[in-house]
Amino acid sequence: MDHTFKLPPRLAAIAALVPDGACLADVGTDHALLPIRLLLDGKIQSAVATDIRPGPLSRAKENSYAAGVHDLSCVLCDGLTGVSPDSVDTVVIAGMGGENIAAILRAAPWACRNALCILQPMSRPEELRAALPSLGLTIRAERLVRDAGRLYSVLAVRAGTPEALSAGELYCGKYSLVSNDTLFSDILAEQDKRLDIAVRGLERSGRDSDRERLNALRLAAADIAEMRRKYHGDGS
Repeated sequence: MDHTFKLPPRLAAIAALVPDGACLADVGTDHALLPIRLLLDGKIQSAVATDIRPGPLSRAKENSYAAGVHDLSCVLCDGLTGVSPDSVDTVVIAGMGGENIAAILRAAPWACRNALCILQPMSRPEELRAALPSLGLTIRAERLVRDAGRLYSVLAVRAGTPEALSAGELYCGKYSLVSNDTLFSDILAEQDKRLDIAVRGLERSGRDSDRERLNALRLAAADIAEMRRKYHGDGS
């Protein structure tokens, strides 16, 4: 194995969900490390790497030349706007906020209909999960991964009958899919702390305009508390 393009844990977790023989689109590719590694390993047939910024895309091209891969196209575009729907069957959107990932999918309905989408939000995972039903997507798999001290969720979604998630699952992941993950206790604690900080902040503000948001956060916090009790065997 060529270790020059070794994947960090976050990208390795994404790569593990990519099907063998896939034709991949990697959105926001940055240095194209993921598609290059998958091509070098012979796991995928081809890849399209997109980025909205010329600088990272130039580095992606340089890396592909250095790696000697020939089935990688680098496209300067916003999201999937420069990708031909017929050229890919698997889409990776990683390294950006959950709301941005949802917006990219909303602008590419063909991907929601036909592709396996592997999504890795850097922030606001609850906004991404909340958007999935309106996009006609259902979660097929979820993984948790720790990288450089941060905890990330990786979701594999595909067109299907949307399933309702509880308020706490929007933040922590679908219980039936992630409760066996060794990091599940960590994500519960992390999101519980995040919600506690947010609730306290809104309570201090005392603005009537924040009331709906405050109630939603309290509901999510209560649901996560119940998930923690269930996980530790107290609520079964």
